[in-house]
Formats: sequence, structure tokens, C-alpha cells
Amino acid sequence: MPITAEAPAGGTIQQLGGESRPLILRNGEIERFERQHDLGIFTMLDQLIGKGDPQARHCRDLVALGLVGGGLNDKSADKLVDDMPPNENHLIRAMAQDLLFAAFVPSEDRKKKADDLVGSSVSTDPKATTAKRKSKAQSARGKAKPNGAR
Repeated sequence: MPITAEAPAGGTIQQLGGESRPLILRNGEIERFERQHDLGIFTMLDQLIGKGDPQARHCRDLVALGLVGGGLNDKSADKLVDDMPPNENHLIRAMAQDLLFAAFVPSEDRKKKADDLVGSSVSTDPKATTAKRKSKAQSARGKAKPNGAR
């Protein structure tokens, strides 16, 4: 029976160096990318989805940082990506795009779980979280009182 690796939450599994490897972008890797390239991660995402021209070095660095986020040390991650020839840059671009989608676009399972948690509190009684408000508007049955009268 084959063993299939599962992608980490917010990450992907990619074939690099002849092995399935986890890639994940955490805030530290994202900030490192932004500092190194003076390019915002959302601008990079826009470029990858066709609203600009991503550079190969940006895609290669994202994949290397994803490997670091997946647990590989910097030197090994850089070597794995550096060893890929230029004719594989289109694959690296696809990996970078998949990685950013995994980081920023929740899967249906994660989305459902997040939707279930929205508005949750210790008390599940809806009345317990509803504040009673007193209206300052005059009721249909009441009469307006002059200022200062009680």
C-alpha cells in the first residue's frame, strides 16, 4: 500500500529532489521574503494570478522559504531550489502559486471550521449574548414629557 503524504495546514506537498516535501509559509518566511525583495506578498500573489509579471528569482525564493517553513534548514532549502535547472522555472512558478494559495485561501475543511467558530462563545444560549437595548424613541402608547419632567 503506498503511503501518501498529507499537506500541512496552510501548506503544500511538492516533489523536490526526488522526494515529497512539505512547504509552508508562516509569517516569519513571508516577512523575510518581503524584506529581501522589497515586494509585498499580496503583490506577489497578484503577479502569480496574472496581474503582473513575477520574476523567477521571486518564485524560487518563495519555494525555498516554503521548504524552510516545512522544516528544512536554509542551506538545504537553497541548494534544493538552486539545483533545479532554468527549464523547471515554470514548475517552480506553479509551486509558488500553490504555496501562496494554500497560505491565504482556506481549504473547504478549514473554511467550514472557521465558519462554525464565528460568533461562538462560552454560552451557547443566543439570548445570553443578546444585549437588551432601551429605545430613546417615544413609544406609540407613551406621551412625550416636557424637558425636566419625570
